[in-house]
Formats: sequence, C-alpha cells, structure tokens
Amino acid sequence: MITLSKAGAYLVNGTEVIEATNDAEAILKSKVGNDFISQEEAAKNTMAYSILENHNTSGNMEKLQIKFDKLTSHDITFVGIIQTARASGLEKFPVPYVLTNCHNSLCAVGGTINEDDHMFGLTCAKKYGGVYVPPHQAVIHQFAREMLAGGGKMILGSDSHTRYGALGTMAMGEGGPELVKQLLSKTYDINMPGVVGVYMTGEPMKGVGPQDVALAIIGAVFANGYVNNKVMEFVGPGVSSLSADFRIGVDVMTTETTCLSSIWRTDDKIKEFYETHGRVEDYKELNPGKVAYYDGMIYVDLSKVKPMIAMPFHPSNTYTIEELNANLMDILHDCEKKALVSLDGQVDFKLVDKVRNGKLYVDQGIIAGCAGGGYENICAAADILKNKSIGADEFTLSVYPASTPIYVELARNGRLADLMATGAIVKTAFCGPCFGAGDTPANNAFSIRHSTRNFPNREGSKLQNGQISSVALMDARSIAATAANKGYLTAATDMDVEYTNPTYHFDETIYANRVFDSKGVAEPDTEIKFGPNIKDWPAMPELTDNLVLKVVSEIHDPVTTTDELIPSGETSSYRSNPLGLAEFALSRKDPAYVGRAKEVQVAEKAREAGNCPAEAFPEIKPIMDAIKAIYPEVNKTNTGIGTTIYAVKPGDGSAREQAASCQKVLGGWANIAKGYATKRYRSNLINWGMLPFLYENDELPFKNGDYIFVPGIAQAIKDKSLTIKAFVVRDELEEFELKLGEMTDDEREIILDGCLINYNRA
Repeated sequence: MITLSKAGAYLVNGTEVIEATNDAEAILKSKVGNDFISQEEAAKNTMAYSILENHNTSGNMEKLQIKFDKLTSHDITFVGIIQTARASGLEKFPVPYVLTNCHNSLCAVGGTINEDDHMFGLTCAKKYGGVYVPPHQAVIHQFAREMLAGGGKMILGSDSHTRYGALGTMAMGEGGPELVKQLLSKTYDINMPGVVGVYMTGEPMKGVGPQDVALAIIGAVFANGYVNNKVMEFVGPGVSSLSADFRIGVDVMTTETTCLSSIWRTDDKIKEFYETHGRVEDYKELNPGKVAYYDGMIYVDLSKVKPMIAMPFHPSNTYTIEELNANLMDILHDCEKKALVSLDGQVDFKLVDKVRNGKLYVDQGIIAGCAGGGYENICAAADILKNKSIGADEFTLSVYPASTPIYVELARNGRLADLMATGAIVKTAFCGPCFGAGDTPANNAFSIRHSTRNFPNREGSKLQNGQISSVALMDARSIAATAANKGYLTAATDMDVEYTNPTYHFDETIYANRVFDSKGVAEPDTEIKFGPNIKDWPAMPELTDNLVLKVVSEIHDPVTTTDELIPSGETSSYRSNPLGLAEFALSRKDPAYVGRAKEVQVAEKAREAGNCPAEAFPEIKPIMDAIKAIYPEVNKTNTGIGTTIYAVKPGDGSAREQAASCQKVLGGWANIAKGYATKRYRSNLINWGMLPFLYENDELPFKNGDYIFVPGIAQAIKDKSLTIKAFVVRDELEEFELKLGEMTDDEREIILDGCLINYNRA
C-alpha cells in the first residue's frame, strides 16, 4: 500500500523512479543519455524548487527569504495578528489578506466576545484594505481553494492546515507572527527545505476516499519523521486518476505528517476546477523537470489502499478497518494502554465496552470542515445513505458542508434532502467539531470523523472535569456506511453502492452578495470596533544579560501537542485577550502550571519596577544568594527572573501562536526540549522572545521546581553560540549544557529585543 525509499530518488519523465543507490548514476545515464545532469541540478527540477525560487528575495537558494502572494486567517487568529501588526506600525495590508470567520462562528461562550471579534475583523478589512468572509459562509481553506489559490503561487495562513498544493499553490500554515512579518513587508526566512516525492500509481477502489489515502500515508511517515519540515511533492501517473476534490482531501491532511508544505502536478482536472470557479486564468500546468531529484520517495499504490481508521489519540495511529474488525479486542486494549500516557491516568478510559455482539458500536459520526466537507465527499455519503435511516438509538450523524456554495448545490441537486431524510443533521460551514467547539460527544462516547485531528480532548471533553470522549478519523464514505448500519463500524467497500458523481456548479453570486472585498483599497479613516474582550499585548522586557529560570512544568510524553499547551474549544473565544487566555495555559495537561508561573512572575515584575525581587517572592532569595556566591556581578538590573517548561517534543499540531505567547505573558523565557515537533512551534517561541533550548539526553539534570541559572545568555545570542552553559541551582551550582539550534540574525535580534513587537518598534 505505502512503501518508503531508503535513500533519495530520481524521477525520470515523471513516470520512472530510480533510487539513488551506488549504481544509480549509471542507470540514469543509460535512461537519459545527453540529458544526464548532476544530483544537485536535478534537485532544482522539482516543482517545489521552482516555486520557492520565484518567491525568494535573498538571491541565495540555501537561505530563503520568501514573500507570499496572499495571506489568510480565521477568527481565532486574526485579532492577535492585526493587534501585533498595529503595535508594530501597520498602515495598510501590502498583499491580499482574507479574514474568514469559521472557528468562533458561534456566540456560545463569553457573551458578545465572538461577534465583537467579527466586527473587529470587518472594520480592519475596511481600514487596511482586506477581504472579510462573514460567519457560516465558508471554512477558511475552502474559501481559499475556491477564491484564492493559483498555479505557482504561495499563500501563508495562520492555520496549520493551510494546504492548497493540489491546486498548484504552495501554502504554509504558521503562527501569527510570521503573518505579521508579511504585513510589515518583511520576509519568511528558512533554509531551503528538503523535497520528498509522493509517487502515485493505480487508482482507488470503489468506496475508498481521500481520507483513506491520507491516513495510510500519515501512518507510514509520522513516527519516523520521514517528511518532517520537508515539502511533499505529489507525482506519478496515479495522480491523474484522482479528481480535484479527491486530491484536495489528501492534500489538506499532509499537515499531520509534520511536513512544511505540499505541491502536486496539475492537469486538465485541476484546470476544470478553476474553470468551474470562474478563475481559469489562475490555472497553471505544473510538472517536475525531465530529471528531478528527491530527498526521499513515498510510493503509494492507490489500488491497494483500503478504508482506514486512525484510532485515538493521533492521526498516525492507523489501521485498516478490516484489520481493526479482525483484531478488535487486541487493538482496543492497545489504545487503552496508550491512553494511560496521553491522559496521565486522570480518567478511566475504556474502548472495549463499545463492542456489542462482536462489533464496534460508534456513538457519533461527523463529516466536516476543510477535510471532510467537500462536495464529492458529501455526495458520496448521500449515495450510501439514500433511502436508509441512521436509527433512533445513540448514534448521531452531522454533516457540515465546507462552504455555502457547496451547501446550495447540495440543496439544488437533492443530496441535502437525501441526507436529512435519514436522520442526519446538515449544518452550516463551521470548523467547530474539528477543535472542540461543536458536537462534543457524551462522556465515554466514541466519535468517527472525517476531520483533521483526533488529539486528546480536541473534541471538547475536559479532563479536569472528569470527562473523556474520543475520536477516530475515517473517510466520509465509511462514516456513511457505518451510519447506514446504525452505528456499527462498517467499511464503505462492504456496501453495494452506485455512486452518482453529480457535476458541481459553483454559484459565484453567493460570495459576491455577502463577502466584503476592498479590492486592496484601504480606508484609513475607518474606526476599528473594539469589544471589551479585545486587549493589547502586555509590555514585554528585553532579554537581560543573565537569566534565572524556574522549571514550572515537566512533560515526558513522546510528543506534546499545541492543544495540550493551550486548549482549543471554548478557550478560543478568549484568544483576543492575551492575559485572559493565558489562564488556560496547560490547563488540561498540568493544571498547576499557571499558578506556579504567576508566583515567579511576581519577582520579575518587582525587578522590572526597580524593586527587590526577593522581597516580593522570598523563595528566590536563597537561589540568588547561591548564584552570587559564584557570580557576584549578578544583580536585579542585569538578571531577569522567569520560567521555563520541559517537554520531550513539544509543538505537534496547530500553528497557534498562543501555545507560546501564553507562556510568555505569564513570564516564560524559554522552553527546553529534546526536539521540537514542528518548525512553526519553534518559530512561535522565537517570535515571542522565548529561547528554544535543546537538551538531547534522556536523563535530565533538573526536575520540576528546580531553578536554572543561565549566565551571559544575551552575549551568547549575540555571539551566535550554539552551546549554552547553564547551572541547576541547589546548595551549589551544578553545571550542564544546553544547545540552541540555528537561528537567523533577525531571529536572534527578536529574542534580544524580547519579542517581535519590540523588534518591529525598534
């Protein structure tokens, strides 16, 4: 089904793969003759290289400085981004910036908070020359596909699933500060990423959908980091067997592999997509060069992919549905064991009690969002469910079309009525089920979803309240098959269905009537509307010469998600209030974190005010005395006091900057990790002035509650030191070594200045 090359590979004429073994050069010469080129030159023949080269402003393809064509954000992120940019001198959006409202669409928490954010977005779109998409019109990524993508273009979004590679657009999801840089006409600075080919052959069997293909790939590459921070480039003859919607469904899930971005070769099916949406001029045919070199190759035989399921609590925890049903009790017991780690034993998590008469019974089905809410997915689900019933027991089914144009077409062609006649509920375009702001299952319930993630508590349950429900990811087709069997897990390939594949007709008047588009014309006199929850970022000090850090949380899970660093769900309503949101930091992973951080912050606030930190926080006095015994020059003017957390591998999942900024506003100065799960989380730390320390040994020299002294840290940053001397402060100073990975000159200056806002002001 999925295999991986053990080395790099050449793609010849888009159809033949030659792996870079010892005799690869001779084989390649025999195939291409005079067209033979070096590996270095062949690496320039990928589609990814060409697009990056066209957007790079540095003149050096090893050190990229990218300017994007367009930007996009939703209503969890755009308030903080614009507030940061305003504090840094924003006058006008320099490129098209689209503000969608698909996350905080409902005003169910905090009174007027969400709608206040929407009015903030609309008035900012007017003032600075942007585009505003009202709530329920479209989820962020569907609007981008329909209205923004273009062949050979690049889009930066503040949502991790910013992926439009199937349409020939290289898109990346990053934390808000990276969008701030673009709004201030600065660049996105990265080293040239590796490029991994995804070589597709065959065509999917009847009943297999894009989520099945995506989960199969994720299961093969996540744990081994095969594509981590690389670009996935989809090539091979199998691509042509897939519709545009199918490719989009696979593409959006590439985020869960931890890759940087994606790009696909394009053809007449993608041209037809642009024609359907009235934008044929934005189509561009993309193919790799005659000989292209990839840093690895993922082989996908589409004909062998079977209906898949990703069991709790990660998209990479994959099985075929056939395998799960054949080994039901063993796999469920294994998931329960894994949950002991994910949930820290806080609740009694059971899956085996979902087995009824030897079959797995499901409580809920959801087809939604940027992954599941596509037109073809919903039409296929309607075909499977036509003239059937989901039953009157616990099982429920909700369907969220990804945009109002899709919803309207489903109404016009009758599929909407077919679904609702079964007992399914069809709702408006909303991302809520994906991050815990809609359709939260009952306690101990098991939900199957065609959405993007199934992290612990992502569905909305709260460990701190003794709640747990769980999510498995599946394709819309197998979710519908399960619904047709009234909640008993069923693969779509087990159903005898005639798929009708109705043609899609896009109604452009829907957006024309409701979406505010400034056409890039700013109205500087527009007054921004601020709700009472919208707050400015608090002042943040520059990095001091030395740092004293208290370890206030220690996490030893193999991977820590951004959902665990700052929960999603109802907390999303508070993302326009930095201090209010910070109260939720690590609340589902380490509820004591906020209190510990605030205790230490009292000392730092006293120091910044010119007062004695030890008088404000007596615990710090013996720590400072021990330090001064060896470093007598240390004083309150040159030594900051803050906090740090340790996590093995933090930052998997969302692009949300608040995973870092909440720590910062609570006095965080650093993270210490064995490694960082994603580039975007590490970038968020840096942009909020936090040091991304590395400690690569398994056995730690410190523990939760210990103090760490880092002398000369500011000078070390200036000197571009990669190795940092540090001490655990006990009765004596116990030396150990931290590391800092590579940083650009701007990133070092951002840390020295204390955060991106200070850097931009300077």
